[in-house]
Amino acid sequence: MPWRRRAKPARPCIWRFFDAPGFPEEFKPYAIGQISALDAYLALDGGVTWTYLSPPPVHFAPGTRTGHYRTGLDHPVVGDDGQARISYEDYESALVDEIENPRHLNQRFTVGY
Repeated sequence: MPWRRRAKPARPCIWRFFDAPGFPEEFKPYAIGQISALDAYLALDGGVTWTYLSPPPVHFAPGTRTGHYRTGLDHPVVGDDGQARISYEDYESALVDEIENPRHLNQRFTVGY
């Protein structure tokens, strides 16, 4: 499995695809920014309510809005084929659903089929 654990005192079970061998160099600057943002949210001691939605690490592209998706927390949501994927359209639905009916306050969550 290409996921490695990242040690962090406040939250020791976070996995980063970024640390996997073969992570594309051209995406590293963007990924580093997102890692820093998530770390900043995780370090908050209260007073601010936040939610962080992570896309699948690889299969994230335009497609069809199905209206169906599953959620997870610190691991990508994978299908029967072992792949984590979701269309932009269903990702958008998950984001709007979370805004309208918050279920992941002060958490990172992921979506996939």
